[in-house]
Amino acid sequence: MRIVLTGAAGFLGSHLSARFLEEGHDVVGIDNLVTGSRENLAWLQGFPGFSFRRHDVSTSLYVQGDVDGVLHFASPASPVDYLELPIQTLKVGSLGTHNMLGLAKEKGARFLLASTSEVYGDPEVHPQPESYWGNVNPVGPRGVYDEAKRFAEAMVMAYHRHHGLDTRIARIFNTYGPRMRPGDGRVVSNFVVQALRGEPLTVYGDGSQTRSFCYVADEVEGLYRLFMSSEVDPVNVGNPHEFTIRELAEEILRQVEGPSTLEFRPLPEDDPQVRQPDITRAREILGWEPAVSLREGLERTIPYFRKRVEAEDVRARPVG
Repeated sequence: MRIVLTGAAGFLGSHLSARFLEEGHDVVGIDNLVTGSRENLAWLQGFPGFSFRRHDVSTSLYVQGDVDGVLHFASPASPVDYLELPIQTLKVGSLGTHNMLGLAKEKGARFLLASTSEVYGDPEVHPQPESYWGNVNPVGPRGVYDEAKRFAEAMVMAYHRHHGLDTRIARIFNTYGPRMRPGDGRVVSNFVVQALRGEPLTVYGDGSQTRSFCYVADEVEGLYRLFMSSEVDPVNVGNPHEFTIRELAEEILRQVEGPSTLEFRPLPEDDPQVRQPDITRAREILGWEPAVSLREGLERTIPYFRKRVEAEDVRARPVG
């Protein structure tokens, strides 16, 4: 197949691009490099089937030749990024989704939307099944991301129902692993970098809020299976094992073995108290569930961050 994948220079987009390339498919990677990284693209340049175009998909995109699949992963995805880039986040979720759906329709291609567990907001149903409609504050600071993805899902289903487009929707829960940006503001990268530098780990609230962390190799496997399936309705792709933020911090401290302690700060506005996917449908439809534990995933991830932090610290040292 020939695949167009937006957000290809991002953390998850680069891993998923590699999976398609390893399976023998061609990938046209699209990214405007606002939050994506050329370093992530370097992992892909060795594949003969990979090509890259720098482009903002909030504006129209023409791709010459046949296209069999369009996967839309372009968007700021961490609170630090989408709170700093609120308009761009809304535009890539709305205009970008519309443009990529138009490309899929033009080419007769299958379309997959990278949606998010944030469509559930601060959930009142736990764990969250795909049938839950969510509890989102549309005018809160996080609404720029939450509502962009909720709109994108509605647009995808409209194209499916009205135009008969072959579509998929993945609701992605917290994912971590190598190629995350050290300063991206996500909790795993924050804690690991702080621990490696011997700084206090910043815990918001009392650390009792929960998240479910999926190692990137598991996440990519679930996404690939969803794209290859015939399932049209949204599917949760995440790890169902729930941890408190404090438990995550303590496991990172145990593995890094540094002098860091925990530092507690006020909870941000609209920060979800719980987050855990019900993956019953993923198990039944895709035959998929995560295989990597949090401990093992962190053991694979921390060495990557250690190299990044050491390299950054070397560059920051004064000369002479």
